[in-house]
Amino acid sequence: MRNVETALKWGVERRLEFIEFRLYWEGGVNRSDIVEAFDVSVPQASKDLTLYQERAPHNAVYDKSAKRYVASSEFQPCFLKPDAGQYLNQLRSVAEGILASSESWIARSPPYAGPPVPARGVKNDTLRTVLEAIRHNEAVEIKYQSLSSDDPRWRWIAPHAIGFDGYRWHVRAFCDVDKTFKDFLLSRVLEIKSFRPSEVSPEDDADWNEYITLEIGPHPDLSESQKRIIGLDYGMRGGRARLRVRKALRYYALRRLGLDTPPEARRPQDQQIVLLNEGGADEDHR
Repeated sequence: MRNVETALKWGVERRLEFIEFRLYWEGGVNRSDIVEAFDVSVPQASKDLTLYQERAPHNAVYDKSAKRYVASSEFQPCFLKPDAGQYLNQLRSVAEGILASSESWIARSPPYAGPPVPARGVKNDTLRTVLEAIRHNEAVEIKYQSLSSDDPRWRWIAPHAIGFDGYRWHVRAFCDVDKTFKDFLLSRVLEIKSFRPSEVSPEDDADWNEYITLEIGPHPDLSESQKRIIGLDYGMRGGRARLRVRKALRYYALRRLGLDTPPEARRPQDQQIVLLNEGGADEDHR
């Protein structure tokens, strides 16, 4: 990316990033796009387009028939660092209702489909209360339904972080009953009754604060060409990829990758990857 010569106000720079996003990912942009996305006046949108032309004179040309600026053949990002992963995550988030379409910069979404993700019944009041407890380092008394017992029970927990296993949201907390740090699914918190100061420090949660590195590689029984394709799929270098994860989330990471069962349990073409190590401590990310 080329450096911007003089500093811009945050709002102006965001609109220039938006212009570049539309040019890069959708091929063009016009004044109404800016007006709709940022609720600015038409004259302001015109000024933004003029400013963009001044700062990146070779990136866009005006198409009179389409009445919009289109990306030129010499286009080079100036204000934005394009990221395919971010674009696809935004596309997925809009499609699954995680992100409102009005909050996305994508205007012309390609057809998209993915496997259904069951909605998790996290109550607003539950999340709000847990967040407040985290902010103030407090313990909360919750009525929690665990699968290890038939009936819900009241217990005190001291929450300090929010986690996600790819499907479900949970709170990381010290459990006063089991005297250890555990994960509690937010959807299974049925009631919250009381608060009290917490005597537990988040620093004491060793598994949460320690990072480990998981190394994965192609299944050894795949052919060489298949291994190369799997390497591309997972961004591997030298036949392996390194994934940093909190030690507390190791189980979830392995389950998400399909590595929570022995590799011989499925065909190599279905398993595709194997774990090359047990997940050693990552000294740089403790």
